[in-house]
Amino acid sequence: MSEVVSYNREGKIGVITVNYPPVNALGQAVRSGLLAALEQGQKDADAKVLLLVCEGRTFIAGADIREFGKPMQEPTLPALVNTFENSDKPLVAAIHGTALGGGLETALSCHYRVAVSSAKVGLPEVKLGLLPGAGGTQRLPRLTGARKALDMITTGEFVGARDALALGILDAVDDGDDIRAAGLAYAQKVADEGKPVRRVRDITDKIEADKGSDVFDQFRDELKKRARGLFSPFKCVDAVEAAFSLPFDEGMKRERELFMECMESPQRGGLIHSFFGEREVSRVKGLAKDTPVRDVKSVGIIGAGTMGGGIAMNFVNVGIPVTIVEVKQEALDKGLAIIRRNYENSAKKGKLTQAQVEQRMALITPSLTYDDFRDVDLVIEAVFENMAIKKEIFARLDEVCKPGAILASNTSTLDIDEIASATKRPEDVVGMHFFSPANVMKLLENVRGSKTSDEVKATVMAVAKKIRKVGVMVGNGYGFVGNRMLHKRGTEAMSLVDEGATPQQVDKVLTDLGFPMGQFAMSDLAGIDVGYRIREERRKAGEDIPASWMDKLAEQGRLGQKTLAGVYKYEEGSRKPVPDPKVEQLIEQFRKEQGITPRAITDQEILERCMYAMINEGARILEEGIADRPLDIDIVWIYGYGFPAHRGGPMFWADQEGLDTILCAVKKYRDTVGGEQWEPSALLEKLVSEGRKFGDL
Repeated sequence: MSEVVSYNREGKIGVITVNYPPVNALGQAVRSGLLAALEQGQKDADAKVLLLVCEGRTFIAGADIREFGKPMQEPTLPALVNTFENSDKPLVAAIHGTALGGGLETALSCHYRVAVSSAKVGLPEVKLGLLPGAGGTQRLPRLTGARKALDMITTGEFVGARDALALGILDAVDDGDDIRAAGLAYAQKVADEGKPVRRVRDITDKIEADKGSDVFDQFRDELKKRARGLFSPFKCVDAVEAAFSLPFDEGMKRERELFMECMESPQRGGLIHSFFGEREVSRVKGLAKDTPVRDVKSVGIIGAGTMGGGIAMNFVNVGIPVTIVEVKQEALDKGLAIIRRNYENSAKKGKLTQAQVEQRMALITPSLTYDDFRDVDLVIEAVFENMAIKKEIFARLDEVCKPGAILASNTSTLDIDEIASATKRPEDVVGMHFFSPANVMKLLENVRGSKTSDEVKATVMAVAKKIRKVGVMVGNGYGFVGNRMLHKRGTEAMSLVDEGATPQQVDKVLTDLGFPMGQFAMSDLAGIDVGYRIREERRKAGEDIPASWMDKLAEQGRLGQKTLAGVYKYEEGSRKPVPDPKVEQLIEQFRKEQGITPRAITDQEILERCMYAMINEGARILEEGIADRPLDIDIVWIYGYGFPAHRGGPMFWADQEGLDTILCAVKKYRDTVGGEQWEPSALLEKLVSEGRKFGDL
C-alpha cells in the first residue's frame, strides 16, 4: 500500500484516504496508491460501499506541479479515473477544501459526491492553456448541461458547494466541517438504501436535452470577444461539444486529441510561465524566509479620491479597518459615496448582501486630521504626483504615527528615498504602488528604498497576499519597473503618431498582440492629466521633455474618459473609444509646428518600436537590479498593464521573438530614429553574444 494512500474499513464502508500534504496533489505516488487502495476495497467482501476522502485542508486540489513538463508515469490519470468509474461497488467522493482539475475529474469518476458547504469545485486547466484531459469535458456536461459546463471549463472559475449541488455536480452538502464524518454518513446511507453503482458516463438526460442546439455556436461567438486570441478556450468548446455528438468512449478519444493540441500550443508555455511566476515573485531575493512580519490590523489612507478609495476597499474587504483623511469634508463625502456606490453595485449583482455592504462601510472612518493616524499600523499616501507635497505629508506622518508604523507612498514614479528623507525613520518608508482601479487590479508593485528594512519589505509582501494582490518587490528608480517601461513605449507611440501613424493604428497593433487596450486608449482610461503632471514634474526637475500634442489635450481639458474626450471621444456611459476629427486636426497642426512631413508607417514598425524599446529598457532594469529577475518584470506587466498572459510577459515574449532579432532592430532604430532608448542594453548584447536568453538568468 502506498504511504500517501491508505485503506481501512469502518463497518460496511471501505475508506480510501489520501494524505499527501499540502494539497493532496495527484502525483504518481497518489495515483498508484489510489489504484492499489481501490483494488483492496474491491476484494474486501465486507465493504459494501467505498469512500474516497482526503486528510488535511483539502480534497485533491489538482495535478502535482512537480511533474509539470515531464512525461506522465503510469498509471495515467485517464486510466485511473476509468478504473474508478468501473468499480463494481458504489464509490462516494467526500469533498472539502477544493476539488480542482484532476481532483474534480477523480470525483466525477466516483458514483456519488458529498461535500461540506465551504468546499469549491472547478476545472481551471484553461488558465494553463490546457483543457481537462481526464474526462472532465465529457462527464461534467452530463451533470450540468452544456451551458454551465462551457462556462466552468472555459473560464476555469470555481463553483461553491451549494451552487454545485444545484447544478447536479454534487449529490449532497453537509453543513458541518468534519468531512470524514459527512462522507461516512452519506456512504452509510448509500449502503442502507441499496443505492446502485451510478456512472456519470451513463447519465444522458442533459445530453439529450442540449443535443442539436445552437449553444456551441453561440458560445464560440461570445468567446471571440472575451477570449480573443486565445487557443485553449475554443478547444474546450470543441471537447465539450464532442460529449453531445459522440458516444462516450469516442468523446474521450476526442478530448485526448484536443488536449494534446493544447499541449503543443506555444500559448501553454506562456500561461504556465505566468502561473509559476505569480507564485515565484512572492519569494524576494535576499529576504530570509524567517524575516519577522509586523502585524497590520489597522490602516490609514491619505486621499479619498479614485486611488485612495480603491485602496481602502482592498483592506475593508478582508476585515481590516481603515481611516481615510482628506483636507476637505466635501472630498471625504464624495470619496465615501463612490465607495458605497461600488459596493451597492456589487450587491445588485448578487456578489454581496446588503448586510455585507454595511459591514464594510462601517470599517471606514472618515477624518480631516492626521491625528487620527496615531494608532494605525500602516499609512498609505495616495495624493497626486508632486514631490513637494509628498515630502510635506511624510514629515507630518513622522510626527504623528507611532513607532513601528509603516509609512507607504502610492507614488507611481517618484523617488522613495527622497520621500523617506522627510522622515527620521527611512527604514519604515516603502512604496506601495497600486494600479487603477485599485479595488480591481491584482498587481501591487512594492518599492524598496535604500534604507527600507527587511522587516518592512516582508510585511508589505505579506500585506499584498492578505488583500489578495500579486505583490512584486522592485527597486527604487524613476518609474520603478512598470511605468519606466511604459514610458518608453509611450514615447515611441507618440513619436510614431508624430511621424504619420494614427493613434488608432498604434492601438490596434497592441490589441492585436493581445493587450486589452492600446497605449492611447489606456491614457484616456488613466486620465491624460496623470501623464501630463508626470511630464511637468520631470520638466521642473530639469529633464528635457519635449512638448507634445498630448500636452495640448490636457491643457484643453480633454482628460480622457472622465471628461468624455481625450485622444478619443466617448459617449455618455460608454467606454468605447471613438476616433475624433478634432484630435486629427490637432495632430496635423502639431506636425506643421514641428516641421514634420508625415509618412506611411507599417504595423511591423509600430510593433517593433513600441515593444522592442520596452524590452531594451527591461534589460537595463535587470542590469541595474531594479528588478531581481526577468519573471518579476513579466508579472508586473501581466497583472498591472494587461500584457497577454498567454505570451508570458514581455521578457518571456522577447525570448520567443529571439533576442538576436530584437538587438538587430534596436541597433537599426538607434541609427535611424535616435534617442537614448535605442542605445542597446549591455545585458541584451551580452546575452546575444553568449547565445543565451532572459530565461537563462
